[in-house]
Amino acid sequence: MALPAEVDLNPAPPPAEPAAPVAPEVAGRSPSRLAWARLKKDRVAVVSAAVIVLMLVIALGAPLIEWAYGIGPYDDFKARLDRFGMPLGYAGGIDGDHWFGVEPHLGRDIFIRLVYGMRTSLLIATAAATLTSVIGVLVGLAAGFLGRWVDAILGWVMDFALAMPFMVFALAVVPTVALRFYGPRDDIPPLFRGVVLVGIFAVFGWTGTARLVRGQVISLREREFIEAARAAGAGLGHMLFKQLLPNLWAPILISFSLALPSYVTAEAALSFLDVGMVEPVPDFGRMINKSINYLQSDPAYVFFPGITIFVMVLAFNLFGDALRDALDPRSSR
Repeated sequence: MALPAEVDLNPAPPPAEPAAPVAPEVAGRSPSRLAWARLKKDRVAVVSAAVIVLMLVIALGAPLIEWAYGIGPYDDFKARLDRFGMPLGYAGGIDGDHWFGVEPHLGRDIFIRLVYGMRTSLLIATAAATLTSVIGVLVGLAAGFLGRWVDAILGWVMDFALAMPFMVFALAVVPTVALRFYGPRDDIPPLFRGVVLVGIFAVFGWTGTARLVRGQVISLREREFIEAARAAGAGLGHMLFKQLLPNLWAPILISFSLALPSYVTAEAALSFLDVGMVEPVPDFGRMINKSINYLQSDPAYVFFPGITIFVMVLAFNLFGDALRDALDPRSSR
């Protein structure tokens, strides 16, 4: 009879299986961080933002630039003009003292007037864009959330504002308002004209933001977080400004960035037509209006204000488009 095989009481442990690779921890990023990452990768957005920042610095630092340049916007240099009132020298009198030359007939320095003209345009455009955004957001929130007869009335007001022709209304109202407070021979303060222009832009410009916000609110008011806040007894103000408004910052920011260049061009157009800012206030529209008469004899006078407002509006438009693409959650990451 065969003896049983010797049993090993301490068997060797089985070979350990290779450990599964540990997945790296993924840090969650908020929509604002995702948008900022997309924006930084967009070269057009970076370049246009740099141009906008440079123009804002120039506009805000206009008095400092005047001090460093040594020439004010109202200083005239008629000794630099010939007997026909045209600038002496090359390309409209460009030299080390006058970087962009001098104006025909008046002899004022073009560079420093462009600096202050940039300040005028940006101040009016920023004030108008801010006011129209505030009005549009308030109207859009009320129309979208309350609905029913409130939405119907506010929608009718929007349609009425859109039906009025902006340019005809501005040409008629601005002089009328000025004559209401000042006589025909009085010097109207530049601040008063700026306030009137901002008011005109506010009358017509809020409708786009209001419609955009209204559409977003209609899509959000039936969400679960709104129902939960309503069930918890939240008031109307809390619902509008604590629950809905934080979810609308992206379209509002896009609307604001795209409204700025439109107001820059609108202000220049009204000043070009002599119903906006008037002499002697530095302004792009006034400079382009006066330079048309010297298009052949002094093309530099036309070129500098024209290219400046072109670059400004182009930079704002490109940055607004890039911002819209960066804030769009459906865009590729």
